[in-house]
Amino acid sequence: FFFFFKQKTAYEIMPSLVGSEMCIRDRRYTSHGIKLKEKFMGNRNILKLLLSFLKIGLFTFGGGYAMIPLIQREMVEKHQWITSDELLEMVAISESTPGPIAVNIATFVGYRVGGVLGSFCATVGVILPAFFIIVVISLAIKEFENLKMVRYGFMGIRAGVLALICKALVSMYRECGKNPFSYIVMAATFILVAFLNVNVLTVLIMCAGAGLIYYSVIRAVSYTHLRAHET
Repeated sequence: FFFFFKQKTAYEIMPSLVGSEMCIRDRRYTSHGIKLKEKFMGNRNILKLLLSFLKIGLFTFGGGYAMIPLIQREMVEKHQWITSDELLEMVAISESTPGPIAVNIATFVGYRVGGVLGSFCATVGVILPAFFIIVVISLAIKEFENLKMVRYGFMGIRAGVLALICKALVSMYRECGKNPFSYIVMAATFILVAFLNVNVLTVLIMCAGAGLIYYSVIRAVSYTHLRAHET
């Protein structure tokens, strides 16, 4: 009887052990598969990021501000890697840091999407087209700069760049907070830069200081009202 009981118990336990081992193995394979999929999707995003900034760098004329609408369409609307608010913050940070704004934006967006590798690929992608185009133009500019066709072509490019910058202005205005403080800061900034020729970096530092003071005042007033309401 004891032998029969041990044999029966072993027969009952063995399927459970085998099933548990298979479950553990399945979970291990599933976890490994998820990691491979995440790695594949990450590499795919890096490749998309490189191709997107190659396209942006190839078809953008007129500097970083003309690039903003293309970045918004590719990064915000098409791929949805960042939001419009995040893009607006990146533009502000890029304007207040050393270096070309186009390269700074590409670096920030790339880092947000793919870390250090994404930052490197985005920066390389936005620089390479301009580098090769400038090399080609520098070799042939003396032969073609006096042609009327070339001059009229650059005239059309300048007009198109102005339209792109205006579109970037409208897009950033829509995303910016609309209150009396924002309008006052915008008007003061325009006057200081356009008419008084104050350094842009100085104006940005002043705007940041005004924003901090405004936030502190609003916070203090809100706290005072809350305490008065509680008492």
